Amino acid sequence: MRRLLRLRNLMNRKRPRFMRMNVQGLKRLEDSWRRPRGLDNKIRICRRGYPEIVSIGFRGPRAVRGLHPSGLREVLVYNPGQLEGLNPRRHCVRIASSVSRRKRAEIMERASKMKLRVLNPSI
Repeated sequence: MRRLLRLRNLMNRKRPRFMRMNVQGLKRLEDSWRRPRGLDNKIRICRRGYPEIVSIGFRGPRAVRGLHPSGLREVLVYNPGQLEGLNPRRHCVRIASSVSRRKRAEIMERASKMKLRVLNPSI
């Protein structure tokens, strides 16, 4: 597992930044990936000198896909009841942004009792 996480980190460093077509020239476009379309599109036909296109070869190892860099599976929590059934050796907790301060404190207290790691603890 640790070897695969290291490999994923190395792959992430080598992975290009996938750019939306024309994003560097047009201020109104957001820099979020959109598949290039069009008959003569140079990015779509993978011409040299143009940005890389998203493809399956850039994926990380299957066993660590979707895991937190610590190797734990992230679980989004909205209330203290959702902490039930979580294993501290397999799961880490991220408290949702819409949770109030009082409920956040309850979740933090319950997570510390269960020895669960909280990724965004309250300050």
